[in-house]
Amino acid sequence: MQALDPDLLKTFLAFVDGGSLAHAASSVGRSPSAVTAQMQRLEQIVGEPLLVAQGRGRGLTQAGEDLVGHARRILAVHSEAWLALKGARAAGRVAIGTTQDFADSGLPELLRAFATSHPRVRIELRVGRSAELGEALRAGQLDLAIIMRKVPANDEVGLFSEPMLWLCSQKGLAVREEELPLALLDPYCGFREAALAALDAAGRRYRIAAGSASLAGLRTAVNAGIALTLRTARFAHSGIVEAPRELGLPPVPTAQFAIRLGQGAERPARDLATLLSDNLALPGLAG
Repeated sequence: MQALDPDLLKTFLAFVDGGSLAHAASSVGRSPSAVTAQMQRLEQIVGEPLLVAQGRGRGLTQAGEDLVGHARRILAVHSEAWLALKGARAAGRVAIGTTQDFADSGLPELLRAFATSHPRVRIELRVGRSAELGEALRAGQLDLAIIMRKVPANDEVGLFSEPMLWLCSQKGLAVREEELPLALLDPYCGFREAALAALDAAGRRYRIAAGSASLAGLRTAVNAGIALTLRTARFAHSGIVEAPRELGLPPVPTAQFAIRLGQGAERPARDLATLLSDNLALPGLAG
């Protein structure tokens, strides 16, 4: 029996979660040809095809579907063992910065896993906007940060993407009007810029019906049905859902996020950065 290489399984799951080999290549930081070679190697180990032509792209065979659950469990155990061995004697502090999206979704579970494997490491958490966190990282106030990506940076150690979605209250908009009412964070915000650019390109009339400096304020406005907003699926809970197609909203790009490591970060921070890079992407929704 041949061993299932965790690197091959990681690329396989990047394809499953992203839906294409191109997205998988971007997620794992390899070329499309290298990803294709990895998938062929994994198929050789398994002994049967995992991918099948599906329209213009590729889908999973039955064997591929069967492998998904096993792959997730193998990588979870692999990550747990790696963290436990590396973190048992580690000490010190890790200052991590994150946007509110990840503080609410994904990060708590991973910080719990890190605290279990690194019991002597103190975690300092800072929640803020991407621009603010980037400045704090450059100033040495943070060891690592989860930031919405505008341009490539030399300190990136992880990169993943998630589709942007038009979101509104589960009850719908309180008032239907010709101008589309928007709830947006104050500048600068990548989601704000993407929403306005998409609507301008489509020639769709809109107005800023609610502005906020925080996601809590944004959530209140959207839940009230005052307006809709543009975020990722991480924002879609507690009464907030994807906007109905009948609103005729224009297509929007994919949001990219980077895990960035501060200069001179010590081993505990590097361990946490690896854990986040391997596990923070939202299964089934990463692009």
